[in-house]
Amino acid sequence: MNKKLLVLSLAAILGLAACGSDGDNGKDGNAGTPGTDGSNGSDGKDWTAVNQWYVDGQNRVTKASNMSNNTQAGAAKNIILFVGDGMGVSTVTAARILDGQLKGQTGEENSLSFETLPYLGLAKTYNVDGQTPDSAGTMTAMVTGVKTDVGVISQAEGVERGVCSSASGQNLVTSLELAAMAGMATGVVSTARITHATPAATYAHVPDRDWEADSNLPAEAVTNGCKDIAAQMLDFNNGKGINVVMGGGRRAFIPNTTIDPEGKAGKRNDGRDLTAEWLSQYPNASYVTDRDSFLAMDTGSTEHALGLFNSSHMEYDYDRVETGVTGEPSLAEMTAKSIDILKKNDKGFVLIVEAGRIDHAHHAGNAARALHDTIALSEAVRVAMEKTSANDTLLMVTADHSHVFTIAGYPTRGNPILGLVKSNDANGQPSVTNSTDANGMPYTTVGYANGLGFGSLATGGDERYNYAAEPGRVDLNYIDTQSVGFHQEALVPLESETHAGEDVAIFARGPGASLVQGTVEQNHIFHVMNFAGDLVNKAEAAAAQ
Repeated sequence: MNKKLLVLSLAAILGLAACGSDGDNGKDGNAGTPGTDGSNGSDGKDWTAVNQWYVDGQNRVTKASNMSNNTQAGAAKNIILFVGDGMGVSTVTAARILDGQLKGQTGEENSLSFETLPYLGLAKTYNVDGQTPDSAGTMTAMVTGVKTDVGVISQAEGVERGVCSSASGQNLVTSLELAAMAGMATGVVSTARITHATPAATYAHVPDRDWEADSNLPAEAVTNGCKDIAAQMLDFNNGKGINVVMGGGRRAFIPNTTIDPEGKAGKRNDGRDLTAEWLSQYPNASYVTDRDSFLAMDTGSTEHALGLFNSSHMEYDYDRVETGVTGEPSLAEMTAKSIDILKKNDKGFVLIVEAGRIDHAHHAGNAARALHDTIALSEAVRVAMEKTSANDTLLMVTADHSHVFTIAGYPTRGNPILGLVKSNDANGQPSVTNSTDANGMPYTTVGYANGLGFGSLATGGDERYNYAAEPGRVDLNYIDTQSVGFHQEALVPLESETHAGEDVAIFARGPGASLVQGTVEQNHIFHVMNFAGDLVNKAEAAAAQ
């Protein structure tokens, strides 16, 4: 992208054409800026709302900054955004208790690392076309400042999902792209496939989140020139690249004729080995596939680090720790090494870190693994807090959406969070017997409003759908509900537990953190990052040179 086109693309998302803002979400389609391509959608919708999302978000941050005495634009040299995929408030609460109980406490008094951050707000997570959202639309809002449709990756709502020809003019500039344009270092880390929706939204632009490798592209997309997500990673910032990429998803980067260290074939039909291209494309580049080579990587000499530690998603943190044979680094280790590489840039850095497998465990109805991955996120945030300063680094922790995960009943203080409910007796003392339902059956404290339901399985591996759930209530008297292989009961039987639609928390510290207060639209997160780091102005200044 040349300098002129860069400025034009930034102007498009900023809504610099003459327009007014009535302070709502812009969905009434009344006057305003043109859409990103200057036209209306082919389905008759008025896409004036695209820029209105951005303008309204910008206005909210401006208003909030005017009310804060200690907030200065551009005060943050570095920005770190942590996303716990699927980490609703109930997940934070349960993980806090489990973490405390693992330390020998009753649990309730414990705090996860990010719960100690001084600023707190709530984000509305809905997508433009979804009351309950998906990760593609929510992450797009967080990294572009514009809300969009379910399943769409960093493109505006004028696109039709899965239709390449509808994507013209719909690309949205992300915070990671702005940072790279400004000469800052950039990084994206995830325990999911690095081409999965949340990390992909930081660097790719596609009308369907499933287009992870070229083999996933439909014929229409190939004909109309759309690129898969993995290939777009190599094209980032005109090929100058992201400085750090770490996670799972090796299969999208290697040919289907190549067998990886796990004995699994790649997914690429075009014969490209993107890992080899990564090494040849960048000076001082490293590519690692296991924890040993990851630990041996020299952060002092490495400028571009690619770590792909699994063919698909990385292991759940519990399985990684307990089996000890996966050869995968922890989220905290990846975060620490990323910061060490990125902080060498005098202009600062933007790092996006996702705890991706909280979401997957919840979809499986497997609370234990979801909570252990949340604790692993807490450890990663703790490391980032220790490695950075609140004086020059904006650090935010949030979720893309919640899950239908509940904490219920009247368990006594310190009752195992993954256990059966034991309440207090009439004298206020812990009961020695389990609480029961109307049918005399015991029940767990945590459960799900929908999903596959009860399963008591072996502890190893990804057991997401590999069992047949029993209908109705189950007698849990002789079941170890605290086992990591236990899958909680669900009220509504579905093949997979679903996302939930309530607000999620935003925790923050550092320059700009005071802008995280109250209940805000999810795209507010981008505008906080942009204000704190002055990203757009820095990118435009760099383009003008």
